[in-house]
Amino acid sequence: MLTVTDPSTGTVVRQEPAADPARVDGVLAAAADAWPAWRDRKLSERAEVLRAVAADLRARVEELAPLMTVEMGKPITEARGEVAKAAWCFEHYADHGAEYLADQVIGSDATRSYVQHLPIGTVLGILPWNAPFWLAARFAAPALMAGNTCVMKHDPHVVGCAEAITQVVVRALEAAGAPAGVFGNLPVETEAVEGVIRDRRVHAVSFTGSARGGAAVAGVAGSEVKRTVLELGGSDPCLVLADADLEAAAETITLSRIINAGQSCIAAKRIIVEAPVYDEMVERLRSRLAELVVGDPREEGTDVGPIARADLRDALHRQVTQTVDAGARLLLGGTVPEGPGYFYPVTMLADVTEDMTAACEETFGPVMVVMRAPDAAEALAMANRTEYGLAASVWTTAERGEAMAGEIEAGQVSVNGIVKTDPRLPSGGIKRSGYGRELGPHGIREFVNAQQVWVGPKQG
Repeated sequence: MLTVTDPSTGTVVRQEPAADPARVDGVLAAAADAWPAWRDRKLSERAEVLRAVAADLRARVEELAPLMTVEMGKPITEARGEVAKAAWCFEHYADHGAEYLADQVIGSDATRSYVQHLPIGTVLGILPWNAPFWLAARFAAPALMAGNTCVMKHDPHVVGCAEAITQVVVRALEAAGAPAGVFGNLPVETEAVEGVIRDRRVHAVSFTGSARGGAAVAGVAGSEVKRTVLELGGSDPCLVLADADLEAAAETITLSRIINAGQSCIAAKRIIVEAPVYDEMVERLRSRLAELVVGDPREEGTDVGPIARADLRDALHRQVTQTVDAGARLLLGGTVPEGPGYFYPVTMLADVTEDMTAACEETFGPVMVVMRAPDAAEALAMANRTEYGLAASVWTTAERGEAMAGEIEAGQVSVNGIVKTDPRLPSGGIKRSGYGRELGPHGIREFVNAQQVWVGPKQG
């Protein structure tokens, strides 16, 4: 049984039986049957479907955004923005997919030799709850544009979001006369996922989630020799050096840390500040965090909603408590509030050291961890002393920041700006943050056959 709980009240709002084996087989069979016809459609025709999806998403923002607010607690203003961003992703691949998939001519001893990018079949997307519409678009838009069929296994806590996404995509496909099954929703329990990955009708897997979950998915897919892209957790460093614009840095870092109540893989999680500006930066951050409103995510004035689940809040509070017990200064928050729902106050921990829990583990919530570095060289070393490598940011002069970017062990680095995902740019991690890339030209080429074509006669 899939159970949806409103995290702002703690009450169950929906229960739905998980897909049984017959339904799973039906979804996979439909995707396999639909693939040849979808593969053979012109890129321009696939693009029109993606544009229709984007238009429908934009037209239904006020209908779709509240689903996220109820099912995982995203503040309504952020939820509206997420639906719009999902629409942008579909539009981007409609506009640029043909360019990204164009043949690449490569000189050789052939009369003509080139690489063409061909679809590979059905791609399974295993998605988390924290950005239900955006992550579905990030998975589906490039895969569909490349000519693959998609099966989406969304998180069981966002059942309504998954159904709504599916309805939007299927409407566009049906209007274009595409065969049934090009996009399918598979609401299964976690225990059933292994069987889906192993099914011969699934050709590749895109997974977003924890490092532990990613390792399990990679192990199963690897044993079946199936391609995977893994976007996993992060303990993202944000370096603030002595020559930074502290005002701009404080404003942006605060936003980065509390978007989606801090429940974001690429949020700034370890704020590493060079000693000469440490005290000033701590106060700038504290004053901004103190102004944020934690409350009902349905209210327009709410900045920070609830944590998505009770167990996640418990884990977050354990991390805060252990870090304070180890000697960190608690400047804000740190106490579980009474009352319904899974709310957690905006919390700030200063003087955190590398051996403390909140610096060693990924914190998924509105908890800011600030660490002191004696100089820029040690700040960089601290940033890299982690098992994760998803994203990072650095605040300094632009020239110096660009030079440092190549020394930071992360899949993406933002210099004097917020770390974000953007349909135009590739995103992904290294180390235990995963492998492969999503978005941009790199993302659409993850699930294609880069086929070499050699045309004779051989040239001298």
